[in-house]
Amino acid sequence: MARVISTLFCIFRAYYLDMRAQCAYLWETLNNHRYSCMTFDPSRPYNALPPLPPTKEVETKPVLKRCVSAGRALATLRQAAFLIPNQDVLINNIPLREAKDSSAIENIVTTTDKLFRFASIDPEKADAATKEALRYRTALLSGYQDLHERPLTTNVAIGICRAIKNVDLGIRQTPGTVLRNQTTGKTIYTPPEGEAVLRDKMANWEKFLHEATDIDPLIRMAVGHYQFEAIHPFPDGNGRTGRIINILYLIEQKLLDLPILYLSRYINDNRTDYYRLLLEVTTKAAWEPWVLYMLTAVEETAMWTVGKIEAIKSLMNETVRYVSKALPGLYSRELVELVFTQPYCRIGNLVDLGLGNRNTAAKYLKELAAGGILESRKEGREQLYINARFLDLLMRDENEFRAFGT
Repeated sequence: MARVISTLFCIFRAYYLDMRAQCAYLWETLNNHRYSCMTFDPSRPYNALPPLPPTKEVETKPVLKRCVSAGRALATLRQAAFLIPNQDVLINNIPLREAKDSSAIENIVTTTDKLFRFASIDPEKADAATKEALRYRTALLSGYQDLHERPLTTNVAIGICRAIKNVDLGIRQTPGTVLRNQTTGKTIYTPPEGEAVLRDKMANWEKFLHEATDIDPLIRMAVGHYQFEAIHPFPDGNGRTGRIINILYLIEQKLLDLPILYLSRYINDNRTDYYRLLLEVTTKAAWEPWVLYMLTAVEETAMWTVGKIEAIKSLMNETVRYVSKALPGLYSRELVELVFTQPYCRIGNLVDLGLGNRNTAAKYLKELAAGGILESRKEGREQLYINARFLDLLMRDENEFRAFGT
C-alpha cells in the first residue's frame, strides 16, 4: 500500500511540475506577445501600450556588441569637440544641420543656406518652414541649458515641444489623433487617449530613463524613444521633440558634452526603416531590430560629426595661416575665430564681442573680404560678410574645402 501511495505521489508530483512549467511557459508567451494583434488594433487608441521596461530581453548579444561600438564612437566625438577651443563654432552650427534633417523627417523642408542666413539676420523674416526649423535649434539649445538645472522630465518635454511649435500646448486632452500612411492614407496607429492615461505612461517613461540603471544608457535611449513616440503625448511636434530628447539624454548620461550629435542625418536617410521598425515594436515586440537601428544611427552620425569637426579645425588653421601671412596688420586669432562662430557675419557681431566700434568692425570685415577670406553681400539694409568656405563645408557631406588664392 505504501508503495502504491508513493507511486501515485510521484505521478501526481510529476504531473504538477509539468503543469506548472506549462503555465509558466504560457505566461511568458502571453507577456512576450502583449503587442500582438489580439491587443493592438491600429484604428483604436492603444491605451494598452505596455509599460517599461519591456518584458522581452533588449540587451541581446548583437545589441550589446553594437552598443560597445556606438559608445566608442561617442567617446571619439567627445574628444574631437575639444579640437575647437571656441565651442560656439560647434554649438551654433552643427545643430542647424540636425534641425534641418529632423524637420525634413516631418516634411518641413528648407535649405541649409536659408537656415544659416536667417539664423544670423532675423528669423522672423524667414519663410514658415525655415522659421520652424530654426525653432528646433532654439528648442535643442534651450533644453541643453535646462539640463544644468533639472533632469529630463515630462515638463521638460512640454517645454521643448512648445519651443518647436511656438504655441502654449500641453499633454493631449482631446481624442482623434491618428497616424496614417502618407502614401495610402490608411491608419497605421492610434496613440493612447486621455490626459490621465498619458501622464501615467509619461511618468513610467521618466522612471525608466532614470532608474533602469541595469540597462545600458544607449539602449535606454532607444527604448525610451520608441515609448515616447508610441505615447505621442502632444497634439503635434512629437517626432522632433523625441529626437531632441535623444540628444539631451545622451548629454544627461555623460555620453556627450555638447548637443552636436547629428542623429537625424541617419534617420532621414533611412526614414522608411525608422517608421517600419517603430511600428514593428508595437505589432511584433521586435525590440532587437529597433535598438540595433538606433545604435547604428548613433555610431554612424557620431563618426560623421567627428570628420566634420576635424575638417572645420583644418579650415580654421588654414585661415589663421593665410590671414597672418596675407594681412599681418589685421591678423588676430580672436577675429578669425569669430568668423567661424557662424558663416554669416555682421558688423554688429564684432561690436557685440568688443572687437571695436562700428567703423573699426566695418574696416576689419572689408579687409577680410578684400583678402578673399570673406564674401560681401547686401541683405536689405544689412551688409553681410560670408565665410563661404566654412558655409560650403557645413552644407556638404564631404570634408574638403577650397584652398585660399583659388
